[in-house]
Amino acid sequence: MILIALAGGIGAAARFLVDGAVQRRTHSATPVGTLVVNTSACLLIGLLTGWASGATESTIVGVLGTGLLGGYSTFSTASVEAARLLLEGRVGRAVAHAAGMLVLGGGIGWIGIMIGRVLAGA
Repeated sequence: MILIALAGGIGAAARFLVDGAVQRRTHSATPVGTLVVNTSACLLIGLLTGWASGATESTIVGVLGTGLLGGYSTFSTASVEAARLLLEGRVGRAVAHAAGMLVLGGGIGWIGIMIGRVLAGA
């Protein structure tokens, strides 16, 4: 349990750094940093899930999946950002952001699972 909490803290710090770096580089009013964080988290969680699909529950999967990647991903922030865009009257950006997050997250997660299964020899 302590390892999961520590990994979650590391994941949250990584999210803060990646999101900030992306936003600084893009100078976009659209929250691109959150999109990058969440899609990369979906890929990594998919890889971990695919790799561990044939294994019994292990501590490393809990620490990496629930802790590190759970702390790294931020779908609640994405929801708040979409609502903020709506409140600012930027309906098109809000819809694109929310739909993009859903489609990209699901698609990249599935790709991650497939790659993880191949890596695991499943």
